[in-house]
Amino acid sequence: MGELPSSLKNCKNLIMLDVSENMLSGAIPSWIGESMQQLIILIMRGNHFSGNIPLHICCLKRTQLLDLSRNKLSEGIPTCLINFTALSKNTINKIETESPVYWYNSTYSELYNFVIDSYYSFHITWMWKGVEHDFTRPELTLQSIDLSCNNLIGEIPKEITYMVGLVSLNLSGNNLSGEIPSKIGNLSLLESLDLSRNKLYGRIPSSLSEMNFLQNLDLSHNSLSGRIPLGRHMDTFDASCFEGNVDLCGEQLNKSCSGDQTVVKPEKAALRGEYHVFFEALYMSLGIGFFTGFWGLLGPLLLWQSWRITYLRFLNRVLDYLLVTVEVILAKRQK
Repeated sequence: MGELPSSLKNCKNLIMLDVSENMLSGAIPSWIGESMQQLIILIMRGNHFSGNIPLHICCLKRTQLLDLSRNKLSEGIPTCLINFTALSKNTINKIETESPVYWYNSTYSELYNFVIDSYYSFHITWMWKGVEHDFTRPELTLQSIDLSCNNLIGEIPKEITYMVGLVSLNLSGNNLSGEIPSKIGNLSLLESLDLSRNKLYGRIPSSLSEMNFLQNLDLSHNSLSGRIPLGRHMDTFDASCFEGNVDLCGEQLNKSCSGDQTVVKPEKAALRGEYHVFFEALYMSLGIGFFTGFWGLLGPLLLWQSWRITYLRFLNRVLDYLLVTVEVILAKRQK
């Protein structure tokens, strides 16, 4: 319990510092970043640390695993985390990482004529995909940040999307707000992403569907809205990954979105059936009218000679009348 002793800042060559699951309190001392710049693993979870995440922690350029979860940290996530250059690389340089861990003392060998060819193996417990796992030599396989279960506020810094070496990112159980960074898909090696139980809003970025290795996703209990992206592995996540976002829609939730094409309702189908009957009756009446008019006029002319003669005389009179009328009009114009 109590605060971390300041005498630890003299341990400048520490590679791993694990003080998890204690009752340590107070602020995270800034000298961790100032004096322990060789740290590869920093685990401080499950304590009572309070205040903000100190900016000096961003001096830990070699750090691959940072776990500050289950404390009482407040304020925002520092944007300077981008200075964790070890997390900004796609691959782990195993030779460079092993060199400070590998235990070989040339002076000891010369004095005692005894060659020691061995190394120290790190053993840690890490929250992995929602379950605690034991890892041996995690510095060769894991690149992870866990800031879950604190009181952090503000937006998720877009600078996190430049940490392309991240394999796991857990920011759940905070009071983070704003939108999920649109370029979250840049984290192409990410296998686990947990942003649940925050106050995030807006749409889920489509770039999430571009993350080929993503196996664990939890965006539940936020205020996200719109359609859940489809494609690749996104179709494999069930409704529990998105529950608690009342304005989300999509196939994963079996909930249609407002812009989707809907099935014709029975009322419209019935209305369409009524129009069909109307047009059928219209076409039938047109056919009957045409048949009646055609044969009613031409039938008698074809069948009875007297009708034909009378009809032709009538047409001649009409033509004569029209010709006389035209001649009179032309004569008047010439005058």
